[in-house]
Amino acid sequence: MAVRGDPGAAHDRRWLDWALSQVEADSNRSADTHLHVFPLPPEWGVSLYVKDESVHPTGSLKHRLARSLVLYGLCNGWIEEGTTLVEASSGSTAVSEAYFARLLGLPFVAVMPATTVREKCELIEFYGGRCHLVDDPGTIYAEAERLAAESGGHYLDQFTYAERATDWRGNNNIAESMFAQLGREPHPVPAWVVVGAGTGGTSATIGRYLRLNQLPASLCVVDPEGSAFERSWRTGRTDVTARGSRIEGIGRPRVEPSFVPEVVDRMIPVPDAASVAAMRWGTRHLGRMVGGSTGTNLWGACQLVAELVAAGRTGSVVTLLCDDGHRYAHSYYDDAWVGSRGWDLDPPTRTLEHFMATGAWVEGA
Repeated sequence: MAVRGDPGAAHDRRWLDWALSQVEADSNRSADTHLHVFPLPPEWGVSLYVKDESVHPTGSLKHRLARSLVLYGLCNGWIEEGTTLVEASSGSTAVSEAYFARLLGLPFVAVMPATTVREKCELIEFYGGRCHLVDDPGTIYAEAERLAAESGGHYLDQFTYAERATDWRGNNNIAESMFAQLGREPHPVPAWVVVGAGTGGTSATIGRYLRLNQLPASLCVVDPEGSAFERSWRTGRTDVTARGSRIEGIGRPRVEPSFVPEVVDRMIPVPDAASVAAMRWGTRHLGRMVGGSTGTNLWGACQLVAELVAAGRTGSVVTLLCDDGHRYAHSYYDDAWVGSRGWDLDPPTRTLEHFMATGAWVEGA
């Protein structure tokens, strides 16, 4: 490896060239993710689509983000041969980053809350990463920064770099892929695109893409209970803090630098019990296990479908299946675990069943 300051360093990019080729080859091997039609009564005249990000090699939407963050670090000169990669994460991003670290032969450390489900820790370890658990979720940022500095490594920092590492103009980002797949549908430009926010990178990418391409679709961000994003968006304040989300992968105790509120048209706060109820309900209707953040997405998406039906409008709504629900077999799908959190799933389940039967949104119906 060339030494920084060496006159030959700028020209000796053999490892960098190899690393970039490995990441790009991984992308080339991965087919696009599927766009499923959610089964709604056809007489409503409204379609609901779910883009299945769980089919990525590492099983979640975060595979796209991890690839972008690693490419960003490589091309900025922050990641070199032997660099230890460090991330602060609630799990899925770290799983995907561990995959890319192994691809490049680099050490990886994930700094995560101690409450992170064991299944995600096992996946990180499967890819050769190490899990560094902390009791206070609010300390993950500083702890990741400290570990990176001590090891001479690189803190990937998804919460800062997510919105700038992703090419929102195109390059087969999630928005471009989504709209290409909608092209032959009855309503190729949806009334609403519904996503959650963890870093804010996905909502920033989609919101910017809509504006760049002058698409008359609106962006709704669904925000779980305990997150700071919705209150910040509603009040215009960036110093909002909250206790943090219990729906892994979305919602944050603070407003992250990658969250871009100006591109968001609407936010819907979602109770935790509703997220989990919609997750289980969605699994039954889609025929595939989905995670808690997908439940949050479905709760908001169904509410928006109901509004279109009530207004007598035809059209479409599209949202994301964020990750594989098998990761939550011992948490969100475990009745005892859910009961220990005090979540009553019956009222939100009744809301969803009433919606499917009538097209109307009546909470607790």
